[in-house]
Amino acid sequence: MAKILSLSQAVAENVRDGDTVAMEGFTHLIPYAAGHEIIRQGKKDLFLIRMTPDILYDQLIGVGAARGMKFSWGGNPGVGSLHRFRDAVENQWPRPLEIEEHSHAAMANAYEAGAANLPFAMLRGYIGADLPKVNPNIKSVTCPFTGEVLAAVPAIRPDVSIIHALRADRKGNVLLEGIVGVQKEAVLAAKRSIVTVEEIVDELNPPSPNSVVLPTWAVTAVAVVPGGAFPSYAQGYYARSNAFYIAWDEIARDRDSFQAWIDEHVMKAGPEDFAKYAGKQPVKSA
Repeated sequence: MAKILSLSQAVAENVRDGDTVAMEGFTHLIPYAAGHEIIRQGKKDLFLIRMTPDILYDQLIGVGAARGMKFSWGGNPGVGSLHRFRDAVENQWPRPLEIEEHSHAAMANAYEAGAANLPFAMLRGYIGADLPKVNPNIKSVTCPFTGEVLAAVPAIRPDVSIIHALRADRKGNVLLEGIVGVQKEAVLAAKRSIVTVEEIVDELNPPSPNSVVLPTWAVTAVAVVPGGAFPSYAQGYYARSNAFYIAWDEIARDRDSFQAWIDEHVMKAGPEDFAKYAGKQPVKSA
């Protein structure tokens, strides 16, 4: 049964220094509030995993919380580079960063393999690509039935996966709908999981054909954090803040302006500060 905790308690109990941490959400439902709590608690030496690391991981890398990252694309979507990520790779500031780059397909399949408790994932991919030349974790296997050569990557098995979702019921069952990415697989693949949600309800009542319900037995902790995915969006609750993604380019470009932003908006703030972005409203999918 999932425990319903405060966000600070959920992070303190489930995120440990040195952990492999996956924080998923594909444009939609990115767990920003949880990431900020990790920064506030001073977690360190984390190996980050994310299919599309964007601003949230730029923040974690910039404060020195990360020792490495496995990913399939890194950038500020629609805007440009992640400047704190680039500074870490190019200049080792604020610390060196180990990187392991994959394709989207490989990452998705690796999460599936982890969720199924398999040691690796196979896929038809990387044909003619250069990534296998620089990533020793991309290998090949030969099908014993057809002789076809397939790409193989290690399963993703995080110590803890963290996602944001729309609702949870009082038993800790969790509802996602809209664009769901690999949140389900990330949670099922992990040893522990934290789910922040917009609200707790008596009944989930999944309303749409693509709804995903994570059962309480698959989730370690649930924390209610209205607005907790901002500046990404939560389907039916609030829209994506395109203006913030644009503004981040200037904020993160300079080390001093980045650190000033972190001090004001993360270290001197709390999960409750996300609530001003919450509130049910009609939202168009991105």
